Amino acid sequence: MRSDADRMAARFARGCRAFAQVVDGAVVSYGWLSAGREWVGELALHLDPAPGEAYVWNCFTLEAHRRRGHYRRVLQGIVSVARSEGLRRLWIGSVDVPAEKADADAGFQRVLRFDVSRDGTTRTLAVSAAPGADEALADVARHRLGLRGWTDTGPMVARFH
Repeated sequence: MRSDADRMAARFARGCRAFAQVVDGAVVSYGWLSAGREWVGELALHLDPAPGEAYVWNCFTLEAHRRRGHYRRVLQGIVSVARSEGLRRLWIGSVDVPAEKADADAGFQRVLRFDVSRDGTTRTLAVSAAPGADEALADVARHRLGLRGWTDTGPMVARFH
């Protein structure tokens, strides 16, 4: 967690929890769980879980340890703890195919699809329900991300400079 070491104290102070897979005394994979509002840097949006919900984020596996099931074990641990604590919904975002397979195996389902592009200093964000997603759940996800009112009835694009 060297790259995040300077942020760890602040994360713990606001109630975030870290989960890790340790091999031979060293952290090889980790993920964070937060029931509070968190910044989703890839989208430049905040995710604001409701009571009984939490957000799984900033998951990472050291390159030398990838494709060995470490992320899957970290995620399964997070889900297990969340269930035991009575959380009714977890949110997660993935951009990597192996991670998405582990996410689905842990019970996550795709809800929203994001397309983010950059053209010089302009960033464009397009949001739609994932294929086959429950529209009511997609609406909840939009709400948690501050995108209430964004629907799939037409192109919903935000441009940021």
